[in-house]
Amino acid sequence: MTANRSGRVTVTDLARAAGVSRSTVSLVLRDSPLVKRETRAKVEVAIERLGYVYNRSAANLRRSASDLVALVINDLTNPFFAELAVGLEEALADAGFVALMANTSEDPARQRQVMTTMREHGAAGFILCPAMGSDAGQAAALADWRAPVIQVMRRIPGARLGAVVPDNTLGARMATERLLALGHRRIAFLGGSDATVVTAERVAGYRAALAGAGQAPAPELIIQAPLNRGGGVKALRAALALEQAPTAALCFSDVVAFGVLDALHAAGLAAGEDFSVVGFDDVAGARYTLPPLSTVAVHPRELGRRAATALLRRVAHPEEPAEEEIVAPSLVVRGTCGPAPAEV
Repeated sequence: MTANRSGRVTVTDLARAAGVSRSTVSLVLRDSPLVKRETRAKVEVAIERLGYVYNRSAANLRRSASDLVALVINDLTNPFFAELAVGLEEALADAGFVALMANTSEDPARQRQVMTTMREHGAAGFILCPAMGSDAGQAAALADWRAPVIQVMRRIPGARLGAVVPDNTLGARMATERLLALGHRRIAFLGGSDATVVTAERVAGYRAALAGAGQAPAPELIIQAPLNRGGGVKALRAALALEQAPTAALCFSDVVAFGVLDALHAAGLAAGEDFSVVGFDDVAGARYTLPPLSTVAVHPRELGRRAATALLRRVAHPEEPAEEEIVAPSLVVRGTCGPAPAEV
């Protein structure tokens, strides 16, 4: 078997040599998971024997969309979003797409800049975890691009974009109901910011559980703080300084809960005995704290895979309306969640 008269090996040459169709060869060249292993092996043998070189740039020009997908993440230093990004990248790679990843550091201006740049480089679609402070104007601009965009974990209020998010209200309600069942009556909500829809949803679940138990949530027990370990330390110290200190806390996230555990240890209090703590997310490190952290599991890797699948559906069928998928969380009870201490 030889190349065509131009001396350049073509997809047609590969198809003829491997005994498959041109479309099958194209799928193999794009690393599509749709091709059977035996068929892929035949094409790879033909590629090696004929010395074929795949010109990816030229291929992208011939296609209506590239095989690049933009992942725009708000904070990759947070272990939750790092795990989310791994799930996104794995699912995209399985489908033959390459992920272009950017970290916005919770800066809406940087978010706008990197998304514009990625659009100029021909991204087939965007998966966005919005930075805090992202507004309806930015969401409208993204909708006007008419490019597939899926929000993950967070949503921009009023955005006409697809989304894959956990049921934050349900998760917070389940966690608070667990603490109530253990006899806690002064339960704090620690961490979060009014700049995110997620905080409002989780506080709503916390309030709903208290209302269901006939309790009016005390405003001083909802303590906002930065979404990091230092924020957890700060919030717990503020809670313990109250005239009537709480005996338990639902934390905005596991990272905030890690800081709460640090502050409890510094104060000489035992988590799960003197003070109960429930996190939110179930990142990999949650099971390795001392004691292991009780938390609401939203399964970040699976959430990422679902968001990638939703985007690929939009890429394949751009005419379909944007949809929102809300994923049910689960409560994981570990050592930091115990009965309310006896009153003295």
